[in-house]
Amino acid sequence: MKKILATSMLSLALASAAYAEPVKIGVITTLSGGGAGLGIDMRDAFTLAMKQSGNKDIELVIEDDAQKPEIAVQLAEKMIQSDKVDLLTGIIWSNLAMAVVPNTVAQDIIYLSPNAGPSALAGANCNANYFNVAYQNDNFHEAMGQYANKDYKKTFILAPNYPAGKDALTGFKRFYKGELAGEVYTQVGQTDYAAEIAQIRDSGADSVFFFLPGGMGISFMKQYAQSGVKTPVMGPGFSFDQDVLGAIGDAALGVKNSATWSKDLDNDANKKFVEAFKTEYKRLPSIYAAQSWDTANLILAALSKASVKDKDAFKAALKAADFKSVRGKFVFNNNNHPIQNVYVREVVKEDGVLTNKIVATAFEDHKDAYADKCKM
Repeated sequence: MKKILATSMLSLALASAAYAEPVKIGVITTLSGGGAGLGIDMRDAFTLAMKQSGNKDIELVIEDDAQKPEIAVQLAEKMIQSDKVDLLTGIIWSNLAMAVVPNTVAQDIIYLSPNAGPSALAGANCNANYFNVAYQNDNFHEAMGQYANKDYKKTFILAPNYPAGKDALTGFKRFYKGELAGEVYTQVGQTDYAAEIAQIRDSGADSVFFFLPGGMGISFMKQYAQSGVKTPVMGPGFSFDQDVLGAIGDAALGVKNSATWSKDLDNDANKKFVEAFKTEYKRLPSIYAAQSWDTANLILAALSKASVKDKDAFKAALKAADFKSVRGKFVFNNNNHPIQNVYVREVVKEDGVLTNKIVATAFEDHKDAYADKCKM
């Protein structure tokens, strides 16, 4: 018994030693412009998780990328060279991730993505220093392609012309068996969708699938509702999540959307997260907040097991993913992207507030389409 106790105390001492080590984390995210709501949710959840951990040895360096790749690149270099950060995280947009991540991991800095999951980083260009804690970009869209087969045979699809938009439509088409009434790529940041809505009206589509995150989705849905076009819409959770539902309004009611997370997922970690976020910020959390919360808690769990200065040991601790995810079961695939369930949600109104509830499971233990090309 004494030997067991001594071993346990030594393990705790070692864990505490790793946990108490000064760590600097660079957070680059979007805090201004049309996509600010996404980055604010990311930042707020991340900082709240760190606050609740009680770890006083973690320093956050938080900067606004203004949704511009060139600014994100400058900030990453400043954080690596001047601030001497140990880890980087925070980027929302895939074009910014593609501008920052390859050079970051090449400098032997670990990057953890709380959102963007471009296909180019999931397959042959995977890297042991890159962990995606959110998803691979195609995943939500694959789920809606699968679910659309139940009711629709001729779908019009559209997304912005940037890496995540291309991954979105690729993912939808991978599982959708019906006919495409049209396929359109819009400008990033576009606010006027009159031409696209006219195309939908004339296309003979029986449904519309769109991926337009942040302010883009708000603009599209408002104009779509005003247009009088009655063709039902569906999309990924990004287009119908807590960060945009208030602005879209009742036009979103009943819309089906896909996500790996929902506030009504029945597990203790999720219940605690939703309550903590509501208490701190007086609003419901979004997918971006949930993924960021998981990213923070994954980092905290790894820090309790290994020194961030010992890169191999720390990466092994991250890979083990020994933390309580708000999504429930969470494991990394060989390419450091999650294997996870993807759900179908429906927009509902609860106590006068638009939100989502899970109505189906599209995929269980879903793996991305690019992992087989990763040679890690």
